[in-house]
Amino acid sequence: MTSVPRGPLAGIRIVEIDAIGPVPLAAMVMADMGADIVRIARRAPTGAQVWNDVGGAVLYRSRSHVALDLKLPAERDALLDLIDRADGLIEGFRPGVMERLGLGPDVVLARNPRLVFGRMTGWGQAGPMAMRAGHDINYLSLTGALHAIGDPGAPPTVPLNLVGDYGGGTMFLVAGMLAGFLSAQRTGEGQVVDAAITDGVGTMLSLFYAWLPTGHWADERASNLLDGGAPFYRCYTCADGRHVAVGCLEPQFFAEMIAGLGLEERGLVQADRAGWPAMEAELAAVFATRPRDEWAQMFAATDACVTPVLSLREAVNHRQATERSSFTVRDGIAQAAPAPRFSATPAVIGSDGETGLSAVIDRWAR
Repeated sequence: MTSVPRGPLAGIRIVEIDAIGPVPLAAMVMADMGADIVRIARRAPTGAQVWNDVGGAVLYRSRSHVALDLKLPAERDALLDLIDRADGLIEGFRPGVMERLGLGPDVVLARNPRLVFGRMTGWGQAGPMAMRAGHDINYLSLTGALHAIGDPGAPPTVPLNLVGDYGGGTMFLVAGMLAGFLSAQRTGEGQVVDAAITDGVGTMLSLFYAWLPTGHWADERASNLLDGGAPFYRCYTCADGRHVAVGCLEPQFFAEMIAGLGLEERGLVQADRAGWPAMEAELAAVFATRPRDEWAQMFAATDACVTPVLSLREAVNHRQATERSSFTVRDGIAQAAPAPRFSATPAVIGSDGETGLSAVIDRWAR
């Protein structure tokens, strides 16, 4: 019986240089897909190891960890030997740090011409902001995304770090690495992938930048179809203080929502923007008459696009998640199962833990 490879990236070898934000999640995604990834964590000259930090129980899964002090020539040279055997490398330092460590693209690509060198930053490798510090909220602020999220008359709402770090960062780094691997397999030549969160978020905003000059999008918060301005695409407070999400954009779904609320005779016109404030007030009043879960049950078998707003703990136990096995429990921690799903080479969570660099080099030499 032929064994099935663990994930579609089985056989791909990646060196991950310790970082925060988008890099560890990108490594987790590719490791879940079967890539053999070794995470190079920092080690102080005293030998103190710091690789198992907060979040590592989930974000560092499916791969091994090696603690090194890259300022020591012998340990840096050992890492170069490992990179010589790798298909890819990902790092999240500010521009120039890898070069100062003697691990820049000019060095490693000269030694391993087929290597795909992934660089993850907030601002990119060039430009007036390239050397400045920043975090998710700062990157969103310069793309227009942060300005567009929140209530009118109030400061913009911080959308967790899903939009910047993980959307504009992780997912574009993963896409860039996969494209780089395909190109290297075809041409035998690697390259540098310059992934910047601001670039990725700007790309994700393409629809809204397309709408802006046409008048389909106003450059003001909560005044548009998808930003909470529409009464049929927003959240409402229920009788128990919890919330439901309403997303009935299409007329037929809007009609189902109105019927479920018993408002068919009110003559509410979905496309009448002038009537949106009055419609919102009416919907808010009705949703406030019942608790969240009662509304959820009433709308569960409809296409009204009304769903409960679940907490993180509740989401893990929702029927859709449990029947699809969207979450798994590992070492006592509930976490997302590998995604996306593959029919021929299913992705699974692999083993992880600390190991020696020489053991990894020996394994990759085979």
